[in-house]
Amino acid sequence: MKILKSHTELHVFQCAFRSSMEIFSLSKSFPKEEVFSLTSRSVSANISEAFRKRRYEKAFVAKLSDSEAEAAETQVWLQYSFECGYLPKSLYQQIYQDYEKIIGMLVVMILHPDKWSLR
Repeated sequence: MKILKSHTELHVFQCAFRSSMEIFSLSKSFPKEEVFSLTSRSVSANISEAFRKRRYEKAFVAKLSDSEAEAAETQVWLQYSFECGYLPKSLYQQIYQDYEKIIGMLVVMILHPDKWSLR
């Protein structure tokens, strides 16, 4: 396994960042009162915090768990956006599935923190 120097090298971080930027871009066309609830960037932010805490397994897992919860919350906001007519079905489904993959990667990391540990 390659030694990672930065959280930005994590595939899960790259996916989360790319997905949040896609949502941000799409949300520019939403009504003003809806923009802020959907543009959360906390999934990738929590991944970066977890990466820096990986020498402490419990702290690492806790931040990954926070990130998983934020990703699930983002899925709910996506569903609201679709149901409110702000997103076409195909785009909603694609981004929702992107977050399913992100959650899956996070769960694998949570279940196997030793693979990421600095110890």
